[in-house]
Amino acid sequence: MVKIGDIELGSFPLLLAPMEDVSDPPFRALCKENGADVVYTEFISSEGLIRDAVKSVMKLDIYEKERPVGIQIFGSNLDSMLKAIDIVEKTNPDIIDINFGCPVKKVVCKGAGAGILKDINKMEMLTREMAKRTRLPVTVKTRLGWDESSIKIVEVAERIQDAGAKAIAIHGRTRAQMYKGNANWKLISEVKNNQRMKIPVFGNGDVNSPERALEMRDKYGLDGAMIGRASIGNPWFFNHVKHYFKTGTHMQPPTISERIRMAEKHLLMSIDWKGEKLGVLETRRHYSNYFRGIPDFKKYRNIMVTTDCSDELLLLFSDLKKQFNSEPVLN
Repeated sequence: MVKIGDIELGSFPLLLAPMEDVSDPPFRALCKENGADVVYTEFISSEGLIRDAVKSVMKLDIYEKERPVGIQIFGSNLDSMLKAIDIVEKTNPDIIDINFGCPVKKVVCKGAGAGILKDINKMEMLTREMAKRTRLPVTVKTRLGWDESSIKIVEVAERIQDAGAKAIAIHGRTRAQMYKGNANWKLISEVKNNQRMKIPVFGNGDVNSPERALEMRDKYGLDGAMIGRASIGNPWFFNHVKHYFKTGTHMQPPTISERIRMAEKHLLMSIDWKGEKLGVLETRRHYSNYFRGIPDFKKYRNIMVTTDCSDELLLLFSDLKKQFNSEPVLN
């Protein structure tokens, strides 16, 4: 049984990774409905929270049906991070996660996200002080290191654990790699195989098929998988992995009609949560995967990624449902 603090997650839980402009409440809820064991919010700036920035505060919204849900924050200033903890705690999440892994330049140049990998002492100090500040379990998401020559992830994980973190998720790339090349799960397994490690060690990066998730579990011995890009426009992914674990066979892929219905549900939930403009805009990135298998998709996609009108999208979805009613997807 894998646990984060007192939260029981079963054996080899599947976690939805925090992804900017992706892991919002509607998408998290859809992933939860389709097998995700834990979902994390988009990362939230501690500086934005303490200054009451609208975008940062909006990211604190959670649905009850998402639980257990973790709110992820990033920053490099201790005072700001502690004040952010106080704000986050009032929204009553189940977990608070610290982002020590975001590779984006505008985050890194402020010494936050993966930028803090250059200062392991500060990384440990922030974790310790934040864990002391809250009654909630604190987890950490990070990368292997800043670059290949500075990988100290076994030491880092030990120190994070000793500072009070209740779990660690490790993306199997360095900051220098960004998202290029292959994730190195062997180095993550070295963290797990360290006899001093007692907290769960979750792997992240390149879990893009049920077979890969099984490999992470059985070959590398990790405690769970954090799923990112494979879930975009594909909230079914979590259930597909679980089905494969249980049966050794693949679930039947969703029909085109089921894909259309999910895209429509996602759009309506997004509009309900963030309004017409953002609801339409921020679901666009999901459509290529939602509509995989539709013949001549390009002509439909051009409309989906250019229109600002939900009525136009809903009409298009309706026409597609009539055209492809119950027709299977051939993967």
